[in-house]
Amino acid sequence: MNRDAALSQLGQRFDVLVVGGGATGLGAAVDAAARGYRTALIEAHDFAKATSSRSTKLVHGGVRYLAGGQFTLVREALAERNNLFKNAPHLVGDLPLLVPAARWFDVYYYAAGLKLYDVLAGRSQLPRSRILSAVESITRIPGLKRQGLQAAVEYHDGQFDDARLAISLARTAVDHGATIVNYTRAVKFLYQRERICGVLAVDDESGQELEIRARVVINAGGIFADAVRALDSDAHPKLLSHSRGTHLVVSREALGTPTHAIMVPKTSDGRVIFALPWHDHVVIGTTDIATTDITLDPSATQQEIAYILQTINPYLEQPLAQRDVLAVFAGLRPLVNRLAAPTAKLSREHLVAVAPSGLITIAGGKWTTYRKMAQDVVDVAAARGGLAKAPSPTEELALHGASSERKPEDPLRVYGNDAAAVLALADEQPDLRTPLHPRLPYLGAEVVFAARHEMARTVEDVLARRTRALFLDVEAARECAPGVAELLASELHRNRQWQLDQLRSFGEISAHFALP
Repeated sequence: MNRDAALSQLGQRFDVLVVGGGATGLGAAVDAAARGYRTALIEAHDFAKATSSRSTKLVHGGVRYLAGGQFTLVREALAERNNLFKNAPHLVGDLPLLVPAARWFDVYYYAAGLKLYDVLAGRSQLPRSRILSAVESITRIPGLKRQGLQAAVEYHDGQFDDARLAISLARTAVDHGATIVNYTRAVKFLYQRERICGVLAVDDESGQELEIRARVVINAGGIFADAVRALDSDAHPKLLSHSRGTHLVVSREALGTPTHAIMVPKTSDGRVIFALPWHDHVVIGTTDIATTDITLDPSATQQEIAYILQTINPYLEQPLAQRDVLAVFAGLRPLVNRLAAPTAKLSREHLVAVAPSGLITIAGGKWTTYRKMAQDVVDVAAARGGLAKAPSPTEELALHGASSERKPEDPLRVYGNDAAAVLALADEQPDLRTPLHPRLPYLGAEVVFAARHEMARTVEDVLARRTRALFLDVEAARECAPGVAELLASELHRNRQWQLDQLRSFGEISAHFALP
């Protein structure tokens, strides 16, 4: 992906223009381009900057929805889980989870629910659920609390790297002819006979205004979808309510280097909570706090951090303290506001809304079902835009880089087929083989690759979403930021002042990932 080349292509007329470069927007761009439609996507910030890089890292059907009888929702999500395993094997893998129980009644209750989960999954490559003894459970999670543990139920779900999947989607869309640009804001809609025919956008790097015309415009603004609708009309009703979800990251050793995740099936607020091995660390979360503060970089509160620790610690042999936390990340969920109920009760189902102006908005949903959401919104867009009928091919469409050659523990696995190109850069410049930081698995070559091929424009882009350094260890990310700024400046032809500005900006952003 080359940003300068993409900007120069925005002057042509498109069939489909997508506003928003999160999971759903990128998925829609892939779907539209793969059908043969001339497709463009603009993102006001970086790809997956907001919600789509801050998930719990699960590709799943939603075990907790079983209790509410939402079997159709679970079945659909499990079908999409299977598609992701097939189409992005470099980014999605098997995650075994344990549900610990202190009473045999609970063991059998959880086992029955998870057998239903197996049934709803249909034919799946993942193993079926089963009951493990206390000894077997502790072997898999050495940090699991021994006292009172009767047994645990083992089940399997998918795990992924969300921001890297977003980059793979962006590159897949480009592979199919789409024009994709980040840091380009839609500021105004263009109209012809009172119907939207494009947007006026601004390139944030140059300040240049761009008129981008298309037969149909899709609003995939995520948490900002209502704000995008407001550019069309202040009269549009609000589609969304929002909740904040917070996660803590600790070292893998803090849980005894587990091979399995922990799922706590019932919390004080009626949710579930997970402790998941991820990139040689453990992610613990999440919370669900209703909020009206719609911001790109939400911060976790002290109360949320205490809640997560208090909820997970009864299941651990060695309780965690705040000093064990290496990073904190919070994200906002865009929930379809169909019900006047607490946000934890709202379904993650999605909707497609069509305004009188022709603006098509896709809202709600979750990462696991991004492909189905994209298919649904492009179906509507094609019909409304009078585009030639074409079926969606994405159910069988391998994403950019798709490969299962590298082992799950290999840090370069997330690049799939592109891993060889990353290593080739290191062969050309041996200093790029040097790790960015002793506590992180990332190489200098990945910074250069991100700038040349993945449209990384800032230090934050590299350390938060091309690598996951900021999400794994905030102090290590801060310490390697100057080296990243220097490499990026060389690639993007920026001066010393730009580097200093980048470090100041990254310092401000990284504060949201540190303990308050």
